[in-house]
Amino acid sequence: MPDVNWIAVLLCGISSMVLGAIWYSPLLFAKRWMTGAKLSEQDLAGANMGLIYGTAFLLSVIAALALAIFLGRGMPLGPAISAGAATGICFVSASFGISYLFERRSIAHWLINGGYHAIQFTLFGLILGLMP
Repeated sequence: MPDVNWIAVLLCGISSMVLGAIWYSPLLFAKRWMTGAKLSEQDLAGANMGLIYGTAFLLSVIAALALAIFLGRGMPLGPAISAGAATGICFVSASFGISYLFERRSIAHWLINGGYHAIQFTLFGLILGLMP
């Protein structure tokens, strides 16, 4: 079993869900995201949201756990935040960008999803740095 702060990892998962609730809300990017994802209100209404949210939370915890293992316990706050931001921007968002180019998705859609993950992993770094 890896030496990680499991409470911090769970808080990372929660922070991911809170960020997503704000980021993909009508206050920010809901309409643009729906357009880019080619989804309608009816598509979203017919989805099993409990399964989607539960799985999203589980995947967020897995991602946070991987970052916690990568960072190790006791990494100073500044480097932990930087590592989280680099992970979100350089690994996740850049990889999305490659896929989005070949899928011919819009730059706006890539910026919405990539921006979410950039902030998500920066938050992970912040939490893991604050709670070694």
